[in-house]
Amino acid sequence: MKLQTLRRTLAATLLVGTCPLALAQQSSPDTPDGRDERLSTVIVTGVGPQRSTDEMIGNATAVSRDDIVQNLQASLGNSLDSQPGVSTTHFGQAASRPVLRGLGAERVLVLTNGIGVIDASAASPDHQVAADGIDAEKIEILRGPAALAYGGQAIGGVVNVIDGLIAEDLPDEPVSGEAYGALNSVNDGGTEGGAKAKFVAGPFVLSLSGSTRDFDDYDIPGFAESSRLHALEEAEHEEEEGEEEDHEEHEDVRDTLENSFVETDSLAAGLSWIGDSAFVGIAIRQQTALYGLPGHSHAHEHEDEEEGEEEEEHEEESPFIDLEQTRYDIRAGADIDAGPFTRIAGNVSIADYEHVEFEAPGEPGTVYESDGTEGRVELGTDFAGFEGAVGIQMLDKTLDAFGDEAFITKTDTRSTGLFAYQTREWDNGFGVEGGLRYDTTELENILAGSREFDLYSGSFGLHQHWDSGLFIGGQVSLTERAPNESELFADGAHLATAQYEVGDDTLDKERGVTFEGTVRWRGDNGFGFGANLFHTEFDGFIYLAPGTTIVDGIVVDEVDELPVYNFVQQDASFTGGEIYADYVMMDGALGADWRAEANVDFVSAELDGGGNLPLIPPMTFNASLDADWGLWSAGAGITVAAEQDEPGAGELPTDGYTTLDLRTAFSLAEVGVGQEGTELFLEARNVTDEDVRYATSVLKDTVPAPGRNIRGGIRLVF
Repeated sequence: MKLQTLRRTLAATLLVGTCPLALAQQSSPDTPDGRDERLSTVIVTGVGPQRSTDEMIGNATAVSRDDIVQNLQASLGNSLDSQPGVSTTHFGQAASRPVLRGLGAERVLVLTNGIGVIDASAASPDHQVAADGIDAEKIEILRGPAALAYGGQAIGGVVNVIDGLIAEDLPDEPVSGEAYGALNSVNDGGTEGGAKAKFVAGPFVLSLSGSTRDFDDYDIPGFAESSRLHALEEAEHEEEEGEEEDHEEHEDVRDTLENSFVETDSLAAGLSWIGDSAFVGIAIRQQTALYGLPGHSHAHEHEDEEEGEEEEEHEEESPFIDLEQTRYDIRAGADIDAGPFTRIAGNVSIADYEHVEFEAPGEPGTVYESDGTEGRVELGTDFAGFEGAVGIQMLDKTLDAFGDEAFITKTDTRSTGLFAYQTREWDNGFGVEGGLRYDTTELENILAGSREFDLYSGSFGLHQHWDSGLFIGGQVSLTERAPNESELFADGAHLATAQYEVGDDTLDKERGVTFEGTVRWRGDNGFGFGANLFHTEFDGFIYLAPGTTIVDGIVVDEVDELPVYNFVQQDASFTGGEIYADYVMMDGALGADWRAEANVDFVSAELDGGGNLPLIPPMTFNASLDADWGLWSAGAGITVAAEQDEPGAGELPTDGYTTLDLRTAFSLAEVGVGQEGTELFLEARNVTDEDVRYATSVLKDTVPAPGRNIRGGIRLVF
């Protein structure tokens, strides 16, 4: 706790120290309206030449710093939930991973600056991602297969959190940065804040970053238990005697979600040398988190204890996680002139991650450790009109868990990937792109031995871009994914999901073939629209399904009152898409600059043998309208999620919901304080206090999303 206090003090010092700098700056000269920059942003995630989102066949999004601050929550998946085709695994306010097009866990790679987070978040939904975007400069989202850049493990897509700690270009100003702080009503005045700054001295750039948040248990609109689960339990209890009283006690959890608190702290620094055509830099980040596990019951572990006060105390325990990660990054790049090779770039990350799950203060239970090194080297190419890259990527990672609730044993993962990618566009707007990747992956478990997989991936696409702003494209992709540690070797009680999970070390690799079509148009009148439609056929899709295991020679479907779930393989198909539109009007009605956006995403996932896959998001519609008068701005957003009435085996249907968000801001930059983006802001999230439950959450029936939240704060840009 002393270490956390020190980090929090340093983060606060950095925040306070940068405020006078921001106040001393005058607002920047008028900039362009920013319309093109917001609507077509350069994507750096991936291989080959950097391209804008309007030039890519796949659906790509770059979430700017402005949008990150506006939508920021305590976990990455929750912060990105409003983006098209993105949902969240929502495990309270502390832990969530993004779900892209219905695919989650390790099918969606979460990266920091192009390298994996090297944590334990993919192993369980109650494990926090070691990157939440609180100090990110930009977050890039690639939906669908990203095999060429990152291999078959990214079969669902990529979320790349770019923190800017290692500068690749010299900033325009000798000192620049930002600081922000906010208060939240939904978690009893929860505080959040952060600051980042860059200092230039000749060819050297020093980057500093710090953040902190302290959220108490959050408010919910009603009962923690959903009406569907309540009705199911009522029906079950009618057939049993003596259970009604226990059920009533559980149902009494209402208005505030118990044990949903979260505290996080981070400190980071980076140092870069930047030359005329080269750069090299190193960065270090240390972050901690302390958060409760809502809906996490340990009661079944104490059946053998004496009845009375001791048992009651155990039942009232509130388990929590204490997490810490230290990460080192080295990145370098240089322009070269060596035949077809134009540039070389490489980065290496080393991470040391550990979290301890406590039964109660002073009673450590299970410990998870993830240590690893990952690196990439790319060579840019340019020949015969084709631009692209070839490269190699290597990973050496160990995941270990030990303690009473460890459902996975020590597993080493080693992989090496080779990739090549090329693209070309002719003067008439016709273009082609494609590439290949080969990975060899070995997973070695301390008890079950090792499995090796040879993985092949590739894609080919065509597009036509007209001067009128119309873009049409199509691509076909093949990706192969190796089963992860849990899918192969899990065997134990997984209390976060209230399941007894059993892996299968004979599982084969998972193969997906995706067809995707794209049409989009961007006019000179400020209007634009687009649609991405996809269909994926999976050979050997791996998922959890109700099943059995053998205990003491007996086949059982329940262990210690937990239902048994097996990792199984079956062919499956996913069909869906994203449709989106936006409109920008400068100097419009009421003298404001107006921006309207709307999108709808949908996905259907079915097993070829019949039935639905679990944890699939429903059709979701998002729309927003924003007005900017310069000194003042205001906006509103609405989300409408349909009912998920096609649940997977062992799931209940999920009710739909409609939420309304409001925002207003006063621009301090307009009165001479700080640079563009400096403002006081006030937001109202979930204005109608709607009961929101995510179909992609394993705890949707016991852990709803937060209720109405009033969030106010200040942001300083200098």
